[in-house]
Formats: sequence, C-alpha cells, structure tokens
Amino acid sequence: MSSAEILEEAGFRVLEAESVDQAVRILQANGNGIRLLFTDVQMPPSNRDGFELARTCADAWPDIHILVASGLVRPGDGDLPEGAIFINKPFSADLVYDRLQDLLPTDEQPAPLRQVFK
Repeated sequence: MSSAEILEEAGFRVLEAESVDQAVRILQANGNGIRLLFTDVQMPPSNRDGFELARTCADAWPDIHILVASGLVRPGDGDLPEGAIFINKPFSADLVYDRLQDLLPTDEQPAPLRQVFK
C-alpha cells in the first residue's frame, strides 16, 4: 500500500508532489487548508530534500503537522523541525496510523483514523 493510499484510508484528502519545489507550490496554494505534511527525505529531482521541505513548512505554516520518512537516512541534529515525527521505511499502515494519532490532536484526526485503534 502506498503512502497516499494509507492516508486516504485514514480519511485524508491527499495532494501529491513529485519534488520539493512542487510540494512548496502546493503548500503556497493550499497551506491554510492542509493539516499534515507527509514527506520522504529523498524527493528527486531537486537539490533540496524532505528535511528542508519539513523545515520550510514548519516556518511558513506552523499549524501543519509533519511526518518524515526515509529508508536510507536518519535525521541529524536540526534536520527535523520541532514537533515533527520521523519514521523508518519500509513502514506498515498500522505504524503510520499510530504515528498520526501521536502527531495530530484528536479533534484534527479524520473520523476513519480515530476508529483505527478503538
């Protein structure tokens, strides 16, 4: 199951980006309506990565919750903005649901996500 499918199953409407630049454009156009940024660290083709995207998002849209994933690298000091959560790949849908429940206040969780672990 892809990350987008996991999020859709949890009740999120998903906006996908293939690069950091495209993700920033999506955030600029929709930032006030976005609750969650879920990014991989590696996002080609770009000289920027998901850590930079996470920091940019946190600075410009502090109300957006951030989940970062990678199977190749782990975050170093200063890579993740405060409050962001990192998960290793490969991950299961259950792990993503668990981390989303940790990350999002209950009143910001879509109904399907709130039901996952009841």
